[in-house]
Amino acid sequence: MAKRWYYFFILALVFFHNSCVVNDENRKKVNDSSTTYRFLEKDVHSFSNPNQNRVEHLHLNLEINFDEKILSGSVLISIARLGNSNHLHLDSKDLVIHKVLLDDGDTANYSISPKDSILGQDLTIDLKSNTKSVEIFYETSPESEALQWLNPKQTYGKVYPFLFSQSQAILARSWVPCQDSPGIKFTYSADIGNSLGLLVLMSAQNPVERNESGRFHFEMDQPISTYLLAIACGNIKYQALDSLCGVYAESEMLEASSWELASLPQMIKSAESLYGKYVWKKYDVLILPPSFPFGGMENPRLTFATPTIIAGDRSLVSLIAHELAHSWSGNLVTNETWNDFWLNEGFTVYFEQRIMESIYGKRYVDMLNVLGMDELKHTISDLLKEDKSEDTHLFLNLKGRNPDDGLTDVAYEKGRYFLQTIEQIVGRKHFDSFLKKYFTENSFQPMNTKRFIQYLKKNLLNKYKGSEKKLMLERWVYGPGIPSNCTKPYSEEFNRVDSLSALFSVSGDINVVDTAGWTTHHWLRFLRSLKESISKEQVVSLEHTFHLSYSGNSEILCDWFQLCIITDFQPAFQPLETFLITVGRRKFLSPIYKLLSQTTDHRKWGRKVFVKAKPGYHSITSATISEILMVN
Repeated sequence: MAKRWYYFFILALVFFHNSCVVNDENRKKVNDSSTTYRFLEKDVHSFSNPNQNRVEHLHLNLEINFDEKILSGSVLISIARLGNSNHLHLDSKDLVIHKVLLDDGDTANYSISPKDSILGQDLTIDLKSNTKSVEIFYETSPESEALQWLNPKQTYGKVYPFLFSQSQAILARSWVPCQDSPGIKFTYSADIGNSLGLLVLMSAQNPVERNESGRFHFEMDQPISTYLLAIACGNIKYQALDSLCGVYAESEMLEASSWELASLPQMIKSAESLYGKYVWKKYDVLILPPSFPFGGMENPRLTFATPTIIAGDRSLVSLIAHELAHSWSGNLVTNETWNDFWLNEGFTVYFEQRIMESIYGKRYVDMLNVLGMDELKHTISDLLKEDKSEDTHLFLNLKGRNPDDGLTDVAYEKGRYFLQTIEQIVGRKHFDSFLKKYFTENSFQPMNTKRFIQYLKKNLLNKYKGSEKKLMLERWVYGPGIPSNCTKPYSEEFNRVDSLSALFSVSGDINVVDTAGWTTHHWLRFLRSLKESISKEQVVSLEHTFHLSYSGNSEILCDWFQLCIITDFQPAFQPLETFLITVGRRKFLSPIYKLLSQTTDHRKWGRKVFVKAKPGYHSITSATISEILMVN
């Protein structure tokens, strides 16, 4: 009898232990709910302890203060208790914490670690054994890296200020204390106010017009990651494109923006026909002021987009197709850590091209493919020159580094070409079936590289004898550069452009440059092909004929101004200065400033312009350009 009691006691201990930790199947049910929690690998960019205590819901109660450039209020955090730790570790950066309350009303003990320049600070809160939520009263710093506060002069309307956030990669911690890791998913709600009565928007269910109180309620009942937390506030108006989607913008930009994005409903239908129903209820786009540092940000239900896509000819809307594709690859199935970033972006570029092909045809997408490969080769060449061979792998090692170091064309374009190579080996029909299953079976879950490879083998490659060896899978994911079996892009349209470029390079005769029917992509191919051999006389001829320095297309301007710098074509430097001051997109600014930094006189000029432009740049852009120009 004693022996039996001993065995029962041991079994009870084992059962109790297993009920307190995430089990070996990497899943856990909490409080008899249907929520499952996948075991997460340690994220080197977060202080959080999600396998012990995991954030499952946030409620934000904040006031926007344009005068002081801060958000102030509280965040109520609901916690899933998965282990036996009585400490909740949250990420924070430059936040002022006033107090922390437990759900029983008691004041919580907490500590804040010394600041790490990349990771910020570990906010550790002591919990009781039965604590299910904590409320943190805090305010942000005016220097919050995620928040950009624009004065009226920096907006299109010039009357009201504007606020927007950029949380990716690990900047959410500078405006909300949180578990700032992409593998952790949670729902959220918010009550946000502002004294100016301006419209507030979030990555959630959104209002479409202002109200007298200036206070708005938000609900996001589908789990997202912290890098997808977003907020914007300004003199914003809305134009519906259909019942599912529409465009937000300052009133001065709304008509042009709505016209440019008229194909959005068609894009959504095309995406759904490929990989399943759009599940996020609404898909709206907010056209931001020019200082937005990226092309777009795929915040669920509210994509942020740069105004540089408003080109007047709908030639740059592939960016919106890219952000829409993130609704499946990234928002739905998310990279578990920033080392797995290619799982977001490689899939999304592939998906983007499929959307564009269904709408604009193969010849159009062939041009995008060739441009993408050229950009990938250029990026890999630069990384190898800097002795960063490992950064040309798909799976990265970013420990001790800013995860922004991984936001290169390797994740985007090498990732896309890896998937195109799989498609070529198994056939498009089979690959489409695999992707649809992948998005469905892993929806609202994180995915890491190791698990994806296992899933790929089990659900696709093992069905086709010899496909894994033919794919050279390990070489693609864990090896440098571009593998030899990569699909080779080809464009008939660019063959015509290359012929004209060669004639112009040799003869200098501007009359041979027949641009009839050219899109932005034709122009980019043409200008880039001239980069190695163009003369100042040819630049003068191009400017006299096409007035490129005053193009309204930022993609063309970026490449054109590089030719002007190479040839020291001084008449272009005034419009170049205007471009550098009025455009905040890092993609355009970085190559121009890099070129300026290569000679003493140009670097001196570039630094003077940067001083003028910096107040209008986002902190992400400012940091990049400061490093390029070697200025504090």
